[in-house]
Amino acid sequence: MSTDFNSPRKTVLVARIWHESNGFNPRVTGRDAFEILAGKDFLEKARKSGSTIGGIICRLTEADVEIVGSLSASAPPSGLVEHEFYVELRDQLLGDVAAHRPDAIALELHGAMATTRCPDAEGELLTELRTLVGPDVPIAIGLDLHANVTVDMIEAVDICIACKENPHSDVVECGHKVADCILAMLDGRLKPVTTMAKVPMILPGAGETATGPLYDLHEMARDYVSSDPGIWDISLFNVFRYSDDHDIGQAVVVTTNGKADPITIARNLAEAFWIRRDEFIDDLLSIDEALTKCAASHGERYIFADMGDRILAGAPGDSTAILQAALERYPGLRGAMSLTDPQAVIAAHTAGQGASLEVLIGGRVTPGFLPYPVKAVVRHLGDGHCVLAGPFQGGQACTMGDTAVLEIDGRLSVLLTTHPAFSHDPAVFTSQGVGLSSKDFIVVKSGYHFKLNFADYGEPLLVRSPGVGYYEKGVFNYKRARFWPEHAQASSPVTTMVRGPIAGSSHAERID
Repeated sequence: MSTDFNSPRKTVLVARIWHESNGFNPRVTGRDAFEILAGKDFLEKARKSGSTIGGIICRLTEADVEIVGSLSASAPPSGLVEHEFYVELRDQLLGDVAAHRPDAIALELHGAMATTRCPDAEGELLTELRTLVGPDVPIAIGLDLHANVTVDMIEAVDICIACKENPHSDVVECGHKVADCILAMLDGRLKPVTTMAKVPMILPGAGETATGPLYDLHEMARDYVSSDPGIWDISLFNVFRYSDDHDIGQAVVVTTNGKADPITIARNLAEAFWIRRDEFIDDLLSIDEALTKCAASHGERYIFADMGDRILAGAPGDSTAILQAALERYPGLRGAMSLTDPQAVIAAHTAGQGASLEVLIGGRVTPGFLPYPVKAVVRHLGDGHCVLAGPFQGGQACTMGDTAVLEIDGRLSVLLTTHPAFSHDPAVFTSQGVGLSSKDFIVVKSGYHFKLNFADYGEPLLVRSPGVGYYEKGVFNYKRARFWPEHAQASSPVTTMVRGPIAGSSHAERID
């Protein structure tokens, strides 16, 4: 791709601040949970990663622009981010923007980041950024499709695009599209109008995009895009269900450049979510059903999604429910799983590799859980550093803090981690000395993305389990959010807002 800008050469500043914050996880997420990079080191490592920011950087590298790397800060989903640390990240980004005065800005954000003081961290960040650079500098963001897109976010940016697939197999392509839009704005080919329609509901289940109602809605969006060259993108956002903020809900964001009717398109798609709301349900196995299926198989390996304790939904990762069932009721099965428990890690390191010990593990963070007593042998001690194999987030470095591998009953391997682990990726286990080839089942703290990264390891099974990582009506105490099905909604009150050159001016306008 070659872009011929009128000299001087244009500058695009890029950055990544990525966290999905579960408001019902009581443990605050601080600096030590984040992988932080800056400058050239950030650009070099991000370019090789299977991420949205990697897609942005690769596409911009092909164009005749100067890329300025600000910072990358990412952590596994978990509890609310410590506000003071967020402020440090925000101010570093704003300082870099002020110092370099770029012609455009491209960011990867999650879209569901919240701090101990601010439920809409990205909205606050983007508002500050827009105030700093003024109305004429293009700002584009690539988001996770589980973002909670807010009015503040839309008012502050020119481009707002999500990946389209769950599991997220297209995050790099999302980055390409973000960069393409920025380049088109810089050379005058794109004068974007951004339209958002929002309906106050969440998806209780059926979150995969390859089947069911979500597939149909994405097909509907693809048909709109293919029928009109003025439509540059339609992103469907399935709001993160553990965000406790005002005005959460399903969002449709349409980016147009021309005479398309974005308001009608956005409203049609938002209303389609509402009309089909009762179809969004999951078919999960109980823990015993999953283990029984595994025990009855003939050499087939299964990957259990621990749905209630999904770290990729911001849960602590400290549930021992599947471990307890396997140990107490299924004596022949061999398994592997991860467990967040810094206290047990310290106990294992103190005992030393090869030592036998009796220790309480897990259950220290999630409300209602209790630590579980086990007798184990310490098989491996590690530093928790690994590089994800992918494809989802492939090439991305992650840290789990100090780790320890316990062998229980000679057949169950438990990877204890100091920080929540990206256990959707086999490298998390293998990098810390856990062999997977001999296991009958592997427990991952992920509901969807593991299907990409564990595709060669076994058959996926979604398991209904306790914890703060799976939505059940009436379980969580929402203080701000009001949405279906948690709260009664007699109709679908779709709200719509438009940002862009309307009637000869550039502004944001809400149209209910």
